[in-house]
Amino acid sequence: MLLMLLLLGVGLDSASAAKLGVVQTEGGTVEGKSHRMGLLRTVDVFKGIPFADVPGKWEKPKPHPGWSGILKATEYRDRCLQVTLLQTKTHGSEDCLYLNIFVPQGSKLSQNLPVMVYLFGGAFLMGASNTLEVLGNSLYDGKEMADRGDVIVVTVNYRVGTMGFLSTGDTRLPGNYGLWDQHAAISWVRRNIRAFGGNPDNITIFGQSSGAASVSFQMLSPHSKGLFRRAITQGGVALSPWALQKNPMALTKKIARKVGCWRSNEDEMITCLKMSDPVGLTLAGKIDVLLLLGKGTVMDLLELAPVVDGDFIPDHPSKLFHNAAQVDYMAGVNSMDGHIFAGVDVPTINMKNETTVKQVRGLLARMTKEKGNAAIDSAYDVYTSHWGVAPPQDVVKKTVADIETDFLFLVPTQVALQLHVNSTSGAHTYSYLFNMKTRIPGFPGWVEAEHAEDLQYLFGKPFSISLIYFPRHRHLSKYMIAYWTNFARTGDPSQGESRVPVPWPRFTKHHRPYLTINHQIDKSSVRYGTVFYWELYWSHPEALPCPLRSRCILLQWF
Repeated sequence: MLLMLLLLGVGLDSASAAKLGVVQTEGGTVEGKSHRMGLLRTVDVFKGIPFADVPGKWEKPKPHPGWSGILKATEYRDRCLQVTLLQTKTHGSEDCLYLNIFVPQGSKLSQNLPVMVYLFGGAFLMGASNTLEVLGNSLYDGKEMADRGDVIVVTVNYRVGTMGFLSTGDTRLPGNYGLWDQHAAISWVRRNIRAFGGNPDNITIFGQSSGAASVSFQMLSPHSKGLFRRAITQGGVALSPWALQKNPMALTKKIARKVGCWRSNEDEMITCLKMSDPVGLTLAGKIDVLLLLGKGTVMDLLELAPVVDGDFIPDHPSKLFHNAAQVDYMAGVNSMDGHIFAGVDVPTINMKNETTVKQVRGLLARMTKEKGNAAIDSAYDVYTSHWGVAPPQDVVKKTVADIETDFLFLVPTQVALQLHVNSTSGAHTYSYLFNMKTRIPGFPGWVEAEHAEDLQYLFGKPFSISLIYFPRHRHLSKYMIAYWTNFARTGDPSQGESRVPVPWPRFTKHHRPYLTINHQIDKSSVRYGTVFYWELYWSHPEALPCPLRSRCILLQWF
């Protein structure tokens, strides 16, 4: 009898669950594949839909010419040309401007669903919309989020590295080609998503690390007016010290030397670069580890990034928040976003070796080198104020991780939240801190949430790869999907179709709560930190308050 009921259930499922079938887009018809998620629940997946033509070298994306017949959208397309993780070679293609769509279905075809467009991270150097496959499941596979949150999820490719972000700092090679790709993808979604059951007037863009900084740049660009309604940044904003090139021509000249294009005449050099092999150019843009020798930090390795181009980014990002006045905004960081980078700058924090006072001061000196010795002393006093006479090594080592987390992620995110709430005219603002203990083996016991560790929960890996997770991880995944998709639906993470464990209060000019996110969310998870105004640290640096996690942060860095 049980077997008969199971067979009947499967039959009902396959017979009654809705399916989009062939969909008409502006370029032609596409057909995806339906994936069963449960009784009367499926997700239609469309992989590899072109949103632009093959891009010209250092040119803005162009409309796709379209195709005849039905495009079988069942396989991911190549990532954009980039260096491999070990940086010994390249992979990917110049023909890479494709996106993937995940549409949840019940017994009836979905209509007017919220749309969530994801921008991947990877230091503006690498990454893809279908990166890091585990057991045949991409990290950014949107089926679980789409199904559990009843939203359409879209993941997109964009150019990275030399081909995406090389710039001369002027109109000859203005840069930001990867940002223009993202803009083209979001625009394509707005024009076409209704045919997939989405609401083009309710689009949320979200991303992590350099993808989060990209979301921030998209928010701040005047070209994005009316394009999307909400935005979420996870571990990165346009104000992050690694998110903006400060001297693009110097980097372009360095790459020109590597590929044999150095010329004293800049125009001749640029002409040579435009004639050079894209693979060689891509390899020339890999991380230069020699920059760490002497006075550098890991931040100095991240050279290729967006620029102020007078067009997509017309001014310094801090001056562009008026362009995001109508955009609901949710932003946060992982509690140890900076740990992996701190482990490069001060390797002893992950070893049994002692981490010394000299090393801590040396790190602060490299980070405050433009501010002078007074800044070093002030920073050291702040970060060691809780040490006591003989601090345990785990306290010293964790302090190093906190310094890098603050500098690279936490402070710029908090400043972005404050600038948004100061500029907004009716849009909502929310702040969070993700502090689930790390699942990465081999790290010291004091390590909490590493950079990018939030993504596995947001994309539902504890459900899709359940054997390598515990119930507490599924609780966390359920909470995150609920908050994120509620925010996409209503602009309020507490309100929507998904139940949440506690209400998440808004961040305002005078009321600055943040939600600590882990597997045990309750009323005590809503906490309060002080966020600051730019004027404060310029005029009265001695009055700097202590924000998140009850430790002081030096805004003089910015």
